[in-house]
Amino acid sequence: MASILDEYEDSLHRSASVQQSRAAVGIPHSGYVNARLEKETPIFNKQRIDFAPPEKINSLVVSSNQLCMSLGKDTLLRIDLGKPDEPNQVELGRKDEARVYKMFLDHTGSHLLIALNTSECLYLNRSVQKVRALSRWKGHLIESVGWNKFLGTETNTGPILVGTSQGQIYEAEISVSEGSLFSTNPDQYFRQVYTLEEESGPAPVCCLEIERVIEGKFFIIATTRKRLFQFVGKVPEGTEQQGFSSIFAMHADHLPSFREFPANLGFSEIAFYTPKLRSNPRSFAWMMGNGVLYGTLDYSRPDSILSDERVWVYPSDIDITVNKPISIVLTQFHFLLLLPDRVKAVCTLNGQVVFQDLFLEKFGLLTRMIKDPTVQQIWIHTEKVVFRYHVQRESRDVWKMYMNMNKFDLAKEYCKDRPECLDIVLAKEAEHCFQNKRYLDSAKCYALTQNYFEEIALKFIEAKQEEALMEFLIKKLSNLKPSEKTQTTLLTTWLTELYLNWLGILEGDPSQRNLYLDTREKFRTFLSSPKNKDCLFNNRASIYDLLASHGDTEHMVYFAVIMQDYERVVAHHCQHDEYDEALNVLSRHRDEKLFYKFSPVLIQHIPKKVVDAWISMGSRLDARNLIPALVNYSQSASTEQINEAIRYMEFCVYQLEETQQAIHNYLLSLYALCRPDSLLSYLEQAGTSPNRIHYDLKYALRLCAEHGHHRACVHIYKVMELYEEAVDLALQVDVDLAKSCADLPEDDEELRKKLWLKIARHVVQEEKDVKKAMACLSSCALLKIEDVLPFFPDFVTIDHFKEAICNSLEDYNKHIEELKREMEEATQSAKRIREDIQEMRNKYGSVEPQEKCAACDFPLLNRPFYLFLCGHMFHYDCLLQAVFPNLPAYKQAKLEDLQKKLAATSQPSKSHHRPKDADTISLGKGQQSREQIKADIDDIVAAECVYCGELMIRSIDKPFIDPQKYEEEMQSWL
Repeated sequence: MASILDEYEDSLHRSASVQQSRAAVGIPHSGYVNARLEKETPIFNKQRIDFAPPEKINSLVVSSNQLCMSLGKDTLLRIDLGKPDEPNQVELGRKDEARVYKMFLDHTGSHLLIALNTSECLYLNRSVQKVRALSRWKGHLIESVGWNKFLGTETNTGPILVGTSQGQIYEAEISVSEGSLFSTNPDQYFRQVYTLEEESGPAPVCCLEIERVIEGKFFIIATTRKRLFQFVGKVPEGTEQQGFSSIFAMHADHLPSFREFPANLGFSEIAFYTPKLRSNPRSFAWMMGNGVLYGTLDYSRPDSILSDERVWVYPSDIDITVNKPISIVLTQFHFLLLLPDRVKAVCTLNGQVVFQDLFLEKFGLLTRMIKDPTVQQIWIHTEKVVFRYHVQRESRDVWKMYMNMNKFDLAKEYCKDRPECLDIVLAKEAEHCFQNKRYLDSAKCYALTQNYFEEIALKFIEAKQEEALMEFLIKKLSNLKPSEKTQTTLLTTWLTELYLNWLGILEGDPSQRNLYLDTREKFRTFLSSPKNKDCLFNNRASIYDLLASHGDTEHMVYFAVIMQDYERVVAHHCQHDEYDEALNVLSRHRDEKLFYKFSPVLIQHIPKKVVDAWISMGSRLDARNLIPALVNYSQSASTEQINEAIRYMEFCVYQLEETQQAIHNYLLSLYALCRPDSLLSYLEQAGTSPNRIHYDLKYALRLCAEHGHHRACVHIYKVMELYEEAVDLALQVDVDLAKSCADLPEDDEELRKKLWLKIARHVVQEEKDVKKAMACLSSCALLKIEDVLPFFPDFVTIDHFKEAICNSLEDYNKHIEELKREMEEATQSAKRIREDIQEMRNKYGSVEPQEKCAACDFPLLNRPFYLFLCGHMFHYDCLLQAVFPNLPAYKQAKLEDLQKKLAATSQPSKSHHRPKDADTISLGKGQQSREQIKADIDDIVAAECVYCGELMIRSIDKPFIDPQKYEEEMQSWL
């Protein structure tokens, strides 16, 4: 395997040279084709609004899809951009020369402030048509308004801040009633809270912004022409409606934090980017004399929220004395500058101008640029034309800028949906990490790219960064598809080789113990990974060879366990005499085949534990397959060790209730060998019914005979019903045992008598004990004194038998008397029977003339009839018709035969008289008399009443209508 890997590394070098050649002719390394099928739309897409104003546009504001513009001297046009076909025109109603100076629209699009050049201010609510003058504001030229985005509603602005041209900051609140007309002046109050100054004195307040963060903390940003001020303070919860006086009061004695730049445009403007509604701005851009100060807003800072500040200096084509910038708008990644004749878009990531749009002279000079924060649309107007910019996929090329700035995490974030770009970023990050010797990070990134595998692998090999190479291979392996089986196999085996090499190096260095343990854990995680399971299983032979070549038996066992190759694990433990560990593996995984294979080895060393394991397996093990292990073990073991085999066999017989003959035969052999006392109890417990005995009777008999267990042999003879052999063998052991055997054939008196005679002969001839012989006579009723006498020798005197002979004679006398009594009882019984017969012959019954046949209901005396004891009377032919169908076939045939014979005996005669003994005349030799034939017919037909006898009982389940004639009968009823 090591040679294969060496060959593979050589192929990597050859492949790398080919790839270098491909790169030289312009073939890309990435697996993606970078082609654009259609022209990509620009980020800032300009659209001219189809609107021709009747008068010149003085000012335009947009917020929440509500657009307001000032036309000419006295006209105000309001348009809901959701309903652009329904504009609303409002007249200011001014008769003097006052003109609109600036307009301010709140975040809801409901409150419109109109600052006039005569230091007056008007107010218009979206829900009304009448413009109201704010009397308290008179005398102040309004430059900026800071709207309250937290307390403002459609009818109330909440506390707001107002900046004037003289540097004063006022706090005010405007409210309208529920009706269509104002019930009171809309301006609730108007009070000064602070004055902004530059080095030359008070300066116009160009911009105001109010932001609230957690825990009632407020940040207020205010700008003049050269300075940017920050006011920070807390407003107690529940007192927000009281305004911001407390925040400005904190800075009454000292200047707040501010940024200052020397150049001066005569004004400044600040723009903010808010990612979503009702959230705090995330970044800012301040247009001032020296350029654009831009950065992010960090609300966690205590005094100044401005962070990551940078200054974009105006390029040479922007001269602040000739074509100075007019307005600024900030988007997520760009700020747009409005110049008199063009728009420039600058990327905030690298400060590069990425977009420039030149306007034609026919449209006039550009006047103002604003952004609707709710829909992220940018509006630009001249005195005659209105334009709108749509921002489309602004982040499309951001990944490239972040990548060039080595901000790879951000770059990946902005190209996660574009795999071809993500691949470029990952490759650049990997190369950056490699150059900075961050090899592990480089490997992780390379593994996610489409760069050539061989080229990357060679880079790490040449740099001798084996750990980084392993990380690269691991990541690459995790990214492979299930169908890429060849690549998976290659990477898996290569990683195994690398891990083993690395572990071998670390194991020999005591100072690297912790690293060794960590690497070992990673290797085991790699081997046990579910994703690698199929590949490792299919190539387990190669993995085993690698592990064996490195002599790593620990991981060989670990790998075998993962592959569920428990046979190899158990074999390993047995080879190293680790029998307890081997048994633990068997018990834990409960594989029957492994138990059968390794039990012969294990039982030789740990018999008790092995038997315990067998018992714990219960019925899952087939004890027949374990008998060979027990036989080999019992032949060389001591009696104490054989007891373990007996213990398992007893468990199988008594607990598992095994019926296999081999198991019972082996238990019998163990009992015969070591436990003769248990042998007989086992045989007796097994019973005497051959059908319920599970051992081999002939084998058991031979086994017991070989070991001289005569009582057990007697029991087996009894089970086999070989009673003569049982008695013969029992007489060698115990006469009482023989007696119990002699009584077993209960149904064969002759055999019982024969067996008892054997016992008597043995007692007389072998034991020569006359008293015992007489005791045998009393034990068996079948034996008589005359049966036993021939067994005694001639010299025995009659005194020994006197009592037995007398008892025998008395029995004979009793038997004779009993026979006499039975004869007398039989004679009396015969006499009573003859008297009953005579009485029956004289019995009669009477029939009235009006009696009718029970079957046909016609007069009975018109034809021959039968009278039964039950009282029913039938004509002969009616009774015959009722009885004949229910007779058995053989009786029907006999009855027909008798009727034919009766018809044959009839003598044709016209006379109504016949001789008295005509019916009794013999019809010839061998023929029955007419009277006899009629008697036979009567025995068949009139054996019992057809209504009261068994015939009626048998016909109880017979249908009233014959099933074969059911249809015919049913049709007859219709």
